[in-house]
Amino acid sequence: MQADQAQQKIEAVQKYLLSLQKDICSQLAEEDGSKDFIIDKWDREKIVGGGVTRVMEDGAVIEKGGVNYSYVEGTNLPASATAHRPELAGRGFKAMGVSLVIHPKNPMAPTSHMNVRFFIAEKEGEEPIWWFGGGFDLTPYYANKDDCVHWHQTVKDACSDFGEEIYPKYKKWCDDYFYLKHRDEHRGIGGLFFDDLNSDSTDWDFARCFEFMRSVGDHYIKAYRPILARRKDEPFSESQRDFQLYRRGRYVEFNLVWDRGTLFGLQTGGRTESILMSLPNVVNWRYNYHAEADSSEAELTDYYLKPKDWLSL
Repeated sequence: MQADQAQQKIEAVQKYLLSLQKDICSQLAEEDGSKDFIIDKWDREKIVGGGVTRVMEDGAVIEKGGVNYSYVEGTNLPASATAHRPELAGRGFKAMGVSLVIHPKNPMAPTSHMNVRFFIAEKEGEEPIWWFGGGFDLTPYYANKDDCVHWHQTVKDACSDFGEEIYPKYKKWCDDYFYLKHRDEHRGIGGLFFDDLNSDSTDWDFARCFEFMRSVGDHYIKAYRPILARRKDEPFSESQRDFQLYRRGRYVEFNLVWDRGTLFGLQTGGRTESILMSLPNVVNWRYNYHAEADSSEAELTDYYLKPKDWLSL
């Protein structure tokens, strides 16, 4: 890949990512019905780059939602990127992506997360090393089997044109990744997760890898919006709201302790407000909490947060 070819590919990815961000925000604002996302354009102070952060707070449906586009250039990849790819050490890089987290008010409506990203690492006299990554996952509080099946069917649809092995492979990767080791607990019901997708890891060329990343990005809103529409107006009690706030603590713990994207952003001197936009405005922790046996709260961890083949149910 020559330098001019690399720049053309970077521009194509950037154009798609900005379009994806705009479309998702438009659809979610329509579903909320009371507010739109504010648009915050920013530039990085210490390194080359910038982005567009779109945030909604205190909507009728969405309590906190952030959809972030970012672009960054640097002379050296941080430790979070080179730990499992030591051959990248010393290379300059360009990284771009869209990352979002939506926290609804209603505890019957699940939190959702999506990310799609592209990296290219360059060194004079050598071929660029590029790869795609991303995925989306669902974190319910009061889960519903129909929602889980719909979610995973849409995930499978995103993968269906790329081989029968893709969905089970990336579903398992998602189950393994969104796992809180210190709690021995999965964050949600999964979805898909992929990283290091390029011509070295598959038999796909750049165009095919980019096509897959677009399919993942485009299927997120198809997976999430119908669930949000079904659950946003369901009645709930104060105790159910309290349980939602308690379970949100697990979300915070994962993002601050285990998430590679959070670490990458902080280690590259990224914009903290945008990196941490994924955190909910309201959350609580309880000491040594245990849900009552056979309750809906216990069902979440005893049944729904155990990885399973949802499409066989």
